[in-house]
Amino acid sequence: MIIDNLNTVDWIILGALLGVFFAQCIWYVCVLCAPARRLRREKKANGQVRPATANSQLPGVSVILCAHNEGYNLSQYLPALLTQNYPTYEVIVVDDGSEDNTRDVVERFMVSDPRLKMTFVPFGARVRSTKKLALTLAAKAAQYDYLLLTDADCVPESPNWISEMVKGFNPNDKMVHDKMVNDIVLGFGAYFEQKGHINRLVRFDTLFNGLHYLGAAICGCPYMGVGRNLAYRKALFFETGGFTHQMTNRAGDDDLFVNYLATKDNTTVVISPESYTWSPAKRTLKEWWQQKRRHLSVSPSYRTATKWQLLFEPLTRGLFYALTIFAAVYYWPHNYQSPITNHQLSIVFGLFLLRWLIQIAVLNTSARWMGLKGFNPFSILWFDIILPLINLWMLIIPQKKFKW
Repeated sequence: MIIDNLNTVDWIILGALLGVFFAQCIWYVCVLCAPARRLRREKKANGQVRPATANSQLPGVSVILCAHNEGYNLSQYLPALLTQNYPTYEVIVVDDGSEDNTRDVVERFMVSDPRLKMTFVPFGARVRSTKKLALTLAAKAAQYDYLLLTDADCVPESPNWISEMVKGFNPNDKMVHDKMVNDIVLGFGAYFEQKGHINRLVRFDTLFNGLHYLGAAICGCPYMGVGRNLAYRKALFFETGGFTHQMTNRAGDDDLFVNYLATKDNTTVVISPESYTWSPAKRTLKEWWQQKRRHLSVSPSYRTATKWQLLFEPLTRGLFYALTIFAAVYYWPHNYQSPITNHQLSIVFGLFLLRWLIQIAVLNTSARWMGLKGFNPFSILWFDIILPLINLWMLIIPQKKFKW
């Protein structure tokens, strides 16, 4: 029997490998599968993913987007924001020192639609993050208490985007003390599919991170959101001091804000396909690298509990790969014995293959339920290895200064 032939060293090596293998499996099944389980449960309960409701007491919504030299994107995507199937809303564009035709584009749309408004960041404002100042100005200018954030290069999946996101504030149509149930709603921002390896890398990273923060929120541990699709109450923003707690960081207007204020009781997620926003992905490795580095730069400012929470997956992943390589080298026969007859080596490769199959099933099944395109098995394996190394490099190597 295989077990009878194991010595003390075998038990230590294989036991450690089996431990991190189960840790990874539990994380994939409990956290990354949570969004797909939510979608499947909603479809089963309603016959389909719940459509937008028109008979609820719908609050007014202020859609906010900041623009820095976004004239072309605004000309392409503003019409989708101004044709939403929602009774009461406004769109506020904050011009943050644009030098292109951003203001002309917005003013042209304002002529035909009074719901569109524009404000601007004062020229030469001496602040560390002009985007946070822009969002603060927009929040002050908003006439409604529910703020829905997106970016100038984002387009909603459907005309029901606002309706779908607003459901998160009051998911069961039950008011508590004459107010909505939740203060923060996390949405998903996807990237358009295009040709090229960089696009696949960006889409994989976005799907993986999206499943992570959405799944964690569903499990009661919200820790971040993305500014491409995020909503919260205006009262929450000003009652908690807005961005005053994070003014030392250039970035973090979305994830740090959520990290400081989100709890299992005041935060929910909306992941119906109609609630997504779509953006063009960075086309070059340099552009994506700068964007990724900017996002990672705020991670040291996360709450301590979040840091431990985020450390679990990459740590167990790294240990799994390290132990797999070590065990494969240790057990590889050196006396011309066939590797197939080496039972310890079979266990090592079996665990590696099983984890890979679980990854493929979880990620591609989740992508399918979310209406996204999946990835081929070898891309999943490659990205699973290279992305943590990229993240580690970015966190260790000093970065250059950047603007939002």
